[in-house]
Amino acid sequence: MSYQLQGAASSDGLADVLERILDKGIVIAGDISISLVGIELLTIRLRLLIATVDKAKEMGINWWESDPRLSADHDRLRAENDALLARITALERQITAQPQPVKPRTR
Repeated sequence: MSYQLQGAASSDGLADVLERILDKGIVIAGDISISLVGIELLTIRLRLLIATVDKAKEMGINWWESDPRLSADHDRLRAENDALLARITALERQITAQPQPVKPRTR
């Protein structure tokens, strides 16, 4: 009696499908709208792109490169920004606390 395992064929098929999807890219789009008595209360627009990074860049999509929340320096940049805002606030207080020179009237 001989038994053959066929599990590898289905996993290869799944891997091929996934590779094709990532290589070509796939877009899933949909809108959800909630209305009450003909008045639109809420609209949610969903757009999902599944592709490799290279394919997305080829399509001109690279927003993750400039998103500070995805940067490894996010915490450092936030702390630096908070420190700069505190310095600006302190400088503004100093400027408003100084007496302003009185300009002579010209006739």
